[in-house]
Amino acid sequence: MPELPEVETARRRAEHQLKGRRIVSVRVAPDPLVFEGISPSRFATALRARRVVAVRRRGKHLWMELDRRPFPMFHFGMSGAFALYRDGDPRPRFWKVELAAEGGRRLTFTDPRRLGRVRLRRNPEHEAPLAKLGFDVLDDLPDAPALAAILSRHGAPVKAVLLDQSLFAGVGNWIADEVLYQAGLDPRRPASSLSREEVGQLRLRLRDVVRRAVAVNADSARFPRTWLFHRRWGRKEGAHTARGEPIVHLTVGGRTTAWVPSRQR
Repeated sequence: MPELPEVETARRRAEHQLKGRRIVSVRVAPDPLVFEGISPSRFATALRARRVVAVRRRGKHLWMELDRRPFPMFHFGMSGAFALYRDGDPRPRFWKVELAAEGGRRLTFTDPRRLGRVRLRRNPEHEAPLAKLGFDVLDDLPDAPALAAILSRHGAPVKAVLLDQSLFAGVGNWIADEVLYQAGLDPRRPASSLSREEVGQLRLRLRDVVRRAVAVNADSARFPRTWLFHRRWGRKEGAHTARGEPIVHLTVGGRTTAWVPSRQR
């Protein structure tokens, strides 16, 4: 599932491709599941001949700021993505929206599993679903005292709290596991039980993991080799970290969780 680093990478590439350019044509696939609350044809009409001012993101949601409202919004879901290419290149499979811009630039939203969503919003940050999101963990991470105050109000397991998009917008399953591993925190612990020092360590690791992943354009092959990420998948028997620590899998907050009991307390 695309998480914040993948979505931020898509945002940057889309903005580089389209910013300042006028959309000259829009093709849409007739998929009422992916297009939420609006017909594909109405979506196309709203975008055609509009100029892209910027591409913005909050959490795992993207939207294009145009020279006239409404604005198109995208959520990648489990398998959504942007494909960027030039005129004459073949259109990708599983496409839902294709935008052709001035200068031969094209952007397509693809989604083979149809769990992503395409929306139109006049004021995205003040309408659902963005209005229900918490702070963006890349751009708006609170300082340690503010974060401690937030966590002190939540008795749920800290892993589940990290995954709550109304609090931590953009954190997904692997990011939560990685941050807790690096911070040395048991994912089952109540969030309210963390000391100020532990909250400070959690914040430091959260900021570092997200920034590092974004800095390498979400290319997991370039993540540090010591990260849990490289060995957390598949509930493998006898899995170990790069340091030789045994990895245990369990379910926390309804999500598969990889953790290292010898390190995380």
